[in-house]
Amino acid sequence: MDVSPSLPARRFPEPAAALRLIKPITWFPPMWAYLCGVISSGASPVGQWYLVLLGVLLAGPIVCGMSQAANDWCDRHVDAINEPDRPIPSGRIPGRWGLWIALAMSGLSLFVGWQLGPWGFAATIAGVVAAWAYSAEPVRLKRSGWWGPGLVGLSYETLPWITGAAVLSAGAPRGEVLLVALLYGLGAHGIMTLNDFKALEGDRQMGVNSLPVTLGPRRAAQVACAVMAVPQAVVIALLGMWDRPAHAAGVVLVLLLQFWAMTIMFRDPKAKAPWYNGTGVLLYVSGMMVAAFALRGLA
Repeated sequence: MDVSPSLPARRFPEPAAALRLIKPITWFPPMWAYLCGVISSGASPVGQWYLVLLGVLLAGPIVCGMSQAANDWCDRHVDAINEPDRPIPSGRIPGRWGLWIALAMSGLSLFVGWQLGPWGFAATIAGVVAAWAYSAEPVRLKRSGWWGPGLVGLSYETLPWITGAAVLSAGAPRGEVLLVALLYGLGAHGIMTLNDFKALEGDRQMGVNSLPVTLGPRRAAQVACAVMAVPQAVVIALLGMWDRPAHAAGVVLVLLLQFWAMTIMFRDPKAKAPWYNGTGVLLYVSGMMVAAFALRGLA
């Protein structure tokens, strides 16, 4: 008979688990979008580097990290099915520490956002509210395969892009900047839909109506790709209208490469969605930077 005593429950989070909770791999898109906003503003960063660096840190490790902690806390029951080794269901983030970390980072987000002036602070408020609206009851927009990914796409791409442009230029961004930032945020809905493939089984059991759940993997992948492609096609047309043919050609190239990657993913959408998120998404955000430089030339 085994009479060895059971290990005592953990009282404090493991440092490595706390880092995994805020998912550093997810920080890149909003940081990149903020830099796209900085470039597209046309304003010189000389003498304003602290605004660039502070904004990048706010968009990535702080606000995005906070949103990941909030999502993991609110999703702990789903993660117990999909990914039981994640920090909260595994017990490496014990008790209510996941909630406390998310709340503390929400407060930190607002404090840092205040340092970026009225535009940066307003955007930070919007980002914090969006993060909790996506994950937490009673709103929990992630239950919808349409509203949830849409909110995340706008929060990850459009909001930081506009913030970077507004902070650097100390005023409202130009109409062209707003339009392109909105288009790339709408297209990111497709990226978020593909990200939902990894949680397919848990979402189905817990009543989260993601598009992979409601439409099935193949149809959801087709919708996601269309949603990503159409806004980029509109950006190409706009760049042509704005007399930026070289930049338009650059976005055409990355879109064609995405079409190639999409054909590979369609062979087995459920298995290949993670691969596409590492390949097609890199091409998508490359087009964002090309468009940002085109907008800078219009300033």
